[in-house]
Amino acid sequence: MSDYNCIVVLGPTAVGKTSIGVRIAWEMKGEVVSADSRQTYKGLDIGSGKDLCEYSVDGNPVPYHMIDIASLDEEYNVFHYQQQFYRVFDDIIARGKIPVITGGTGLYLDAVIRNYDLVDVPEDKELRASLEEKSLEELSEMYLELKPDLHTKNDLEERERVIRGIEIYYGTHGKKAEELKKTMYPRPDVRPLIIGTTLERPEIWSNIKKRLEERMEQGMIEEVASLHENGVSWSRLEKLGLEYRYLALYLQGKYESKEKMTEELFIAIRQFAKRQETWFRFMEKNGVQIHWLSKNPSKEERISEALSLIKKYF
Repeated sequence: MSDYNCIVVLGPTAVGKTSIGVRIAWEMKGEVVSADSRQTYKGLDIGSGKDLCEYSVDGNPVPYHMIDIASLDEEYNVFHYQQQFYRVFDDIIARGKIPVITGGTGLYLDAVIRNYDLVDVPEDKELRASLEEKSLEELSEMYLELKPDLHTKNDLEERERVIRGIEIYYGTHGKKAEELKKTMYPRPDVRPLIIGTTLERPEIWSNIKKRLEERMEQGMIEEVASLHENGVSWSRLEKLGLEYRYLALYLQGKYESKEKMTEELFIAIRQFAKRQETWFRFMEKNGVQIHWLSKNPSKEERISEALSLIKKYF
């Protein structure tokens, strides 16, 4: 019997994770479980890279999960992902299949790999009222006192994010947290073999540029415009990841040209890829073993390498 009951394929953006994960799922008679925070949303198609045509091998469909499961009028977060992941995981295992978790959203991956202790904390109006008069600096100091081990300072850049962090902290400590936990889906036995894939930086940059150009040609600007015309506010779009933020700003006339916006978006996606790599290193420092494939630009060779690795453990 294997020490593992599932496979994870992770890595930064634009390195071919999805096609590698799909191929592994096909070869292992498994099913793909997406770990992409934006692909959970219905309507975020081109900008999120929701290439559903990739979920097949030689014309044979490969089952996938956790895509198109949330509406844009709701705030889908890591707690919701973890809870739905647990249900999907149990269902796949119960049918004798192997879950192949594939994606690059570090927080979502870490939450199911290291079993984050999460609860769905409702809004605390009394607490929020007490924080209303505090400055962002004061709120940030308060949050850091509660969570001195906070590993990403991005959480301190937005007032609402800091308040929500404080709210979650108080909601996850004490009797209130214990009551909330009783309503949660029980945590399954998740034992992943984790495979990492990446490329040399110049190759990643080249892939990002090529993919961005392709998405613009496919109608990414029109997609964002259509979402707004159908009721999604600009502020909401700006919170849905880099592509949607920059295109929303462009459509509001905040860029002098499409070329300038595209150039800045390209740089921002490159920076995002670096942050993803930093997150994966953070996971490794916290005891997560990632078996990194060689940085071979050939996807077929990386797939072959991954399958050879899997055969040692399954």
